[in-house]
Order: sequence, then C-alpha cells, then structure tokens
Amino acid sequence: MAEYFAIFKNGLWNENPIFKLIIGLCPTLAVTNTVVNGFAMGLATGFVLISSEIVISLIKKFIPNDVRIPSFILIIVTFVTFTDYFLGAFFPDIADALALFIPLIVVNCLILGRQEAFASRNSTRRAIFDAVGMTVGFTWVLVLLSAIRELFGFGTLAGIDILGAGYTDMIIMILPGGAFLTLGVLVGVLNLLDRKVGSDNG
Repeated sequence: MAEYFAIFKNGLWNENPIFKLIIGLCPTLAVTNTVVNGFAMGLATGFVLISSEIVISLIKKFIPNDVRIPSFILIIVTFVTFTDYFLGAFFPDIADALALFIPLIVVNCLILGRQEAFASRNSTRRAIFDAVGMTVGFTWVLVLLSAIRELFGFGTLAGIDILGAGYTDMIIMILPGGAFLTLGVLVGVLNLLDRKVGSDNG
C-alpha cells in the first residue's frame, strides 16, 4: 500500500502537472477566472485521464507498437466526447464557459503523456493511483489559481461576494495575462518553499 500511496502523492507535488512538469497550461491559463470553472475543468480532465489510463493499462499488451500513439488518442477522444456531451446535457452553463477547452483535452500533454509514460508500462492498479494523484494535483492548482483570480478579479469566491460592493475589480486578473502573471508568482513562491523544505530536511 505504501507503494501506491507514493504513486498517488507523486502527482500531488513531486510531479505536479502544473507546478513541476509545467504541462496542461492551455486550460490552466484560459478557464481559471472562476473557482467553478477551474474545478469543473479539473474534474473533466481527471475523468478523461483516469478512464483512459484504466483502459490503456488493461489492453496495452494487445496494442501494436506501431499504432500505439494513435490508439491512445482514439481512446482519449472517446472519453472526451462523452465528457463534452455530458456537460452539454446536464451542465450547459459550465459547458458554455469551458467551450472549446473540453475538446482540447484530447491534446492536453498531461493526458497523452501519462498514457505513454505510465499507463502503458504499469499494472492497472498502479495506473489508477497515478491517474487519481495527477487529477488531484492538477485540480487543486486550478482551484487555487481560480480562487486568486476570482477574488481579485470579481471580489467573489465561487460566486459568493467576499470583498463587498466597494471593491474595485482588477480586470487584469480575469484576463489570460492575469492568469499568466498569477501562475508565474505561484510557481515561484511554491518552488521557493519546496527548496526551503528540502534544505531544512537535508
């Protein structure tokens, strides 16, 4: 069990998709202007990642090496299509807010990268822990980034007024440029903390 917990924890921090691997930045910068959008994007990406890792880990021995990547993409597209239709049917407001970024999950480096680097080389149980860890790691960063941008951009958190009517919105925070600047600051701060913790433990 310790082995599986280590795999799970790896996605939370040591190989966090955004802070450490710096992948999956397209949705990270584009849809994190509100907490709801960031959380929904994390869940949508996570569903595709977990489902595709399970399937690929189960059938990896039957996939010819020459068509490995196209096969992975076909499996990923299947789950992305399901996610897109599901959101459109049951959560139309979220589907409209995320717009083209749901179909773009297909080309998210996080999804295809984990299939190639992990699911196709490990057991299904290990793949599940990897996918869940990466999902939680990806989602908590999206929510953190979204919370900061929404708070300063709209004065709210998850749509709840926090800073009051007298607060003047910082428009830059809800634009892609604000996402880029906020993410850069967060990556810098968290990497400094990581180094400090590492030096203290050393």
